[in-house]
Parts: sequence; structure tokens; C-alpha cells
Amino acid sequence: MSSTFIVEGGHRLHGSITPQGAKNEALQVICATLLTSEKVVISNIPVIADVRNLISLLADMGVKVQQLTENSYEFQADEVNIDYIHTEAYKKKAQRLRGSVMIVGPMVARFGTAVLPKPGGDKIGRRRLDTHLLGIEKLGATFEYEKDEKVYVISAPDGLNGSYMLLDEASVTGTANVIMAAVLAKGTTTVYNAACEPYIQQLCKMLNNMGADIEGVGSNLLTIHGVSTLNGTIHSLLPDMIEIGSFIGIAAMTGSDITLKNVGLHDLGMMPYAFSRLGINLEVIGDDIRVNQKEIYELENFIDGSIMTFADAPWPGLSPDLLSIFLVTAIQAKGSVLIHQKMFESRLFFVDKLIDMGAKIILCDPHRAAVIGSGRFNSLHGAEMESPDIRAGIALLIAAMAAQGKSIIHNINQIDRGYECIDTRLNKLGARITRIE
Repeated sequence: MSSTFIVEGGHRLHGSITPQGAKNEALQVICATLLTSEKVVISNIPVIADVRNLISLLADMGVKVQQLTENSYEFQADEVNIDYIHTEAYKKKAQRLRGSVMIVGPMVARFGTAVLPKPGGDKIGRRRLDTHLLGIEKLGATFEYEKDEKVYVISAPDGLNGSYMLLDEASVTGTANVIMAAVLAKGTTTVYNAACEPYIQQLCKMLNNMGADIEGVGSNLLTIHGVSTLNGTIHSLLPDMIEIGSFIGIAAMTGSDITLKNVGLHDLGMMPYAFSRLGINLEVIGDDIRVNQKEIYELENFIDGSIMTFADAPWPGLSPDLLSIFLVTAIQAKGSVLIHQKMFESRLFFVDKLIDMGAKIILCDPHRAAVIGSGRFNSLHGAEMESPDIRAGIALLIAAMAAQGKSIIHNINQIDRGYECIDTRLNKLGARITRIE
């Protein structure tokens, strides 16, 4: 059932808010619990749809799941039902969840088999599986696509063997899958052009605490010495970097005074610097960030005077998930900016909704949008629109909160996939968001 937000815009917010646990890290480390028969406890898990669905899928596979607190779970994969992954029920459930792709590495590593239906998730353009499948194939697995069933069947009946590989792209989920497959492979695996985002570092730290032997954590060159078994562990998730960026955008667009608590500053990469180049007032207080945006913000230019460009890049560059937020935040800035979304060719297609609200945006092509800032608060007007994906959805919510008048956002279930009780938490700061089921 789809839900709707009715947003009364134009209200300044005030107070403090604590970011949820990182969604992208949660999907990885929850899949990693399949690598051991012992108990694994994970805390700071965000209460969001994608994570709940993945936990439910693992429970259906026979993983014993116990919720300890609202944000803490215990997992024990000592009686996994291998037959279940070949059922229609598994196929349908896994198809609806992009994170199900990271079940493949642990399943092949520990049980010698995995089934991967074509996964779902955001409709933001082509999201290929080559890095996942070819990386695991380098370790000795075979894969076959069954057209009738629309699934990949991956097999390694004799186990996996360490290998050298140069990944064709620094895919975060692809790197995670390869790491989880390699930790139980015989011999040594060298992974070059590995993603090195904080979430990958967290996965490696968790696996090393379980008895894995991974060297080079934090770099794009990983050396993984395979071990025969892994133990249980206790692990806590980082704060969600994308939610932190979303709150910064909300504070800037609404001219608010918001303090973000316990942000994990050293794991934010270029994001704080990029927001400061957008002209936003960021004050770092210990591990907190305060955004006190009393006056409109002014975009910087490059040193040679050319127009500022924000583009996604591998860590520590800007995450592709942040560019929708930078785009909407630039609408009210003084100055102009080019947003260059390199990775996904459909992620900028929500800008027509912002244009309908009064934004001055030129969509140059599927990957680039030029934003001409208005230089004033409340320059947008309310509108009725629909959320196409998680990050576009939060961008539309930010625009609606900054606009004059009332906005209606349909299909906000997409936002719920990545943001925990976002309406309730923002309303406590002074927002006026009504949810209609």
C-alpha cells in the first residue's frame, strides 16, 4: 500500500537530531552473518523497509533472528535451508530487494551454491552485476543464467580458491560480495580497484573480528588470506552518511538552526567540504555538525572563475546518493552550479518536478543538470508529485519543506526504504509533515 506526505512548507527548524545507522553498511554486514554458524550481534541497525525486508529474507532462509532492542539484532546461521533459495517464494522476495545481491558471496563461500534473481531496488538506470559475478568467478565459481526462471545460478561444489583480480569498476556492493566470498576461499586473494568506502572498511573490520585475515583495509588494494571458518562477533554500524547530507540540505533550504549529533566526522569524506563550497555554514563541534543558516548561501566558483561543478566519485569523493541533495539545495543559492551524475543515467529525471515548483534547472543530458540559484529563501511553490526512488524522494521532500504553500508527495514508501521515521523526526524539529496511509 502506497503512502503520501502532505507538507506545509516555509517553516524554519530548530533543535538537534541523531542520524540513523548506515543503510548501505547494514545490508552488507547482515548478509555477512551467513558466513558463520555462530551468533553475530549487530547494533545501530536502522528501522527502514530495505533492512527489515533483508532480515525477513534471512529468517525465511533459516537464519535464527532475535531482535534484542529497537535497533539491535542477533543472527545465527547454523541451520540454513539451502533448498529454500531454489523456491519461487525466495525468488519473488529477493527480486524486490537490491541488497539481496550480497547474499551470493557468503552462500557460495560457505555452502558452494547461490541463486540470484535479477534484483530490484531504485529505478535509477542500468545497475549491472558484472563486478559481482565475474569477481566470484575468478575465485573458481561458475554461473549460469536461466532465462525461463530469470535467475543466475552460481556454483562452487569444490569450494573457492584465492586469486588475483582487477575489478572492472570500484563497485561498493561488488567489492563487498567478493570480500565475503574470498574470506573462506583456499589461499590468498588480491583485489585491486576495490571500493574503499567506510562501509567496506566496516565490513572488513567486522570480518577480521570474526577471524578473517584481510589486509589493506581502507585502500583500493585488498589482500585476503582465506580461513576455514569464522566465529561470531559484536558489531555496531556507522551513522548514515547520506542521511547526514540530507539533514544538512534540509537545514540550508529552510534557513534553520540544526545540530547533527554523533555524525562520525572522519567517515564523511569530501561531503562537509563540498557543502561549504555550496556556501552552507557548517560548524564542527567535536563529533557534531551545526548548521545555522540564517542568511542565504552563496556558491563559490573555481579559482579560475569558472562555474562550480559537483560530481560523484569513488571514495573519498562524493557518493552518487548525495547528488540529488546537492542539486535541490543549489536551487536557492546565489550563483549557478553544474551537477554531474556520472554513475546512473536516470537519476536526474526527477528535476521536472522541481521545475514545476519554480526551480531554474536545465537538464543538459541524462547525466548533467545546470542549476541557476534564486538567491533567496522560499523561492519554490508547493506542488503535487510522486517519489521515483529513495534519493529523489528525499530531494522532493527537502524542496517541499522549503517551498511556499502545501505540497503533496505520493509513493513515499520509496523514502521509507532509506529513512527511518523521517516525518516524525523532522516534525520534532518544527517541520509540518502529515503522513496519509
